[in-house]
Amino acid sequence: MAFEMRPEWKKFRYRGRTLEELLKMDIEELARLFPARQRRSLLRGLTPAQQKLLLKVRKIRRRLEEGRLKRPPVIRTHVRDMVILPEMVGLTIAVYNGKEFIPVKIVPEMIGHYLGEFSPTTRIVQHGEPGLKATRSSLHVASK
Repeated sequence: MAFEMRPEWKKFRYRGRTLEELLKMDIEELARLFPARQRRSLLRGLTPAQQKLLLKVRKIRRRLEEGRLKRPPVIRTHVRDMVILPEMVGLTIAVYNGKEFIPVKIVPEMIGHYLGEFSPTTRIVQHGEPGLKATRSSLHVASK
């Protein structure tokens, strides 16, 4: 696995299932464990863009297991509405936020969430002090 192994008493579980058990499940079985929105999304089928991302993930996983890759490359994607699946754990996926790609390291606790949740599209606005000519009233303020 690409992530550190934990002691038995700290082993990750998603709804009572270990990561190894989740990896053995197919998408339909896995969807039954997810909340309603994610379950609906998966059971309706993956979009072509989501399928392409999943193929990339599986290809990289296969290469890692064969030993052809030492560390997984970053996968860049615009697919923010992809549900994070157990086979993505340990990979880094750069998710586009409208301006740039934000790298997201997938950890087991993210299973069942959407990729877009970890790549914010807006920033918190921090208003500064208005400069000269910022408003009509600042026309009458001395510049020195």
